[in-house]
Amino acid sequence: MLRAEAADERSVLVHERLRSGEDPWDFMEDLPTVDELVVFLLRADELAAQDDRRPSRAANYTLMRQIALDYPPLTRAVWRLLGTDESYRRWSDGLAADAS
Repeated sequence: MLRAEAADERSVLVHERLRSGEDPWDFMEDLPTVDELVVFLLRADELAAQDDRRPSRAANYTLMRQIALDYPPLTRAVWRLLGTDESYRRWSDGLAADAS
């Protein structure tokens, strides 16, 4: 069910970018995958349960690792989001700020 919700969200992102005149060849690579969106949803739910406190870098790592342990099919997405090679994606700026 979370993947269906994330797929809907991703399609809305694509639609909005297309309506604003952007070329899909320029932005599709920058959008989060469906699994990455699911991880973001699970992370947001957990943060909301903790009174929306911003986690420290260590707490964010622990939270993300727990998501990977609780949802093994999302493990690759979690590690991709935690990895430094993905930190330059435009949409991940908010995540990087939250992790500090």
